[in-house]
Amino acid sequence: MTARLSTVEALRVDPCVANRTAVVLLHGLCSTPDELLSISVGLRGAGYSVHSPLVEGYSFEASMPSRHATSWHRWIDAVERCVDDLRTGHDRVMLVGISAGAALALATAMRCGARIDALVLMSTTLRFDGWAIPRRHRLLPLALYTPLGRLWRYRERAPYGVKNERVRNWIERELRHRKVSRAGAAVIGISHLREHDRLIRHVRRGLSQVSCPRVLAIHAKEDEVASVANLDLLRQGLRRCALQTVVVDNSYHMITIDNDRQQVLRETLEFAAAVSHRIS
Repeated sequence: MTARLSTVEALRVDPCVANRTAVVLLHGLCSTPDELLSISVGLRGAGYSVHSPLVEGYSFEASMPSRHATSWHRWIDAVERCVDDLRTGHDRVMLVGISAGAALALATAMRCGARIDALVLMSTTLRFDGWAIPRRHRLLPLALYTPLGRLWRYRERAPYGVKNERVRNWIERELRHRKVSRAGAAVIGISHLREHDRLIRHVRRGLSQVSCPRVLAIHAKEDEVASVANLDLLRQGLRRCALQTVVVDNSYHMITIDNDRQQVLRETLEFAAAVSHRIS
């Protein structure tokens, strides 16, 4: 697609090398692996062993009439089991997470240590401070941790994390006919939001414990949910990691389906190639 991608192609001369790297894709809260479908297709095409787990009590499950969150500890447990299974047949394991999935990837790295070789963090949300977050968001703890929020739910609304109007209209059509879209669920219940808040608090307290050798963080300059200041939190906390940051210019929160999706894929492929071939 570009000269930069040709570099990745050159690194793919031996598909067996890429296949020795397992990639675990972690979608956002109450969503599905479709959020990272473009990344999955690109990585598989490059020869990587790609896995997109559904995490009970975290992922969207259409077959469940009543969806309640499990503990955030169990979310980490599920990803850790996936990592351990993959390490038995691969030389390297890389986690790729978007939004809440980025926080889940960081929490798993805190626990797993050297069992994880690299992280790709997309639209990391350790602080909700984007331009579309209303001032009343500061009252969220009242909903999360008191009876006041017992019946409250978060409803997805425009712009749905997407700057591209065509994609945004498509998401709106999906949400009218289904309970979920490529950008996530139409509604997120209080139990999921509470466990997500606990996960974020855990990660922010323990960022300095992450010792993953390589970390790539990709964030949109105009992210309406989490501003680029979240990258500063990563820089301050991930002092034991080699952190690389990329800011894309023409997307909102859902960078894997928005205007910069090709750049996001390209950056991920180049990073994965460097991890797999141990390029310094």
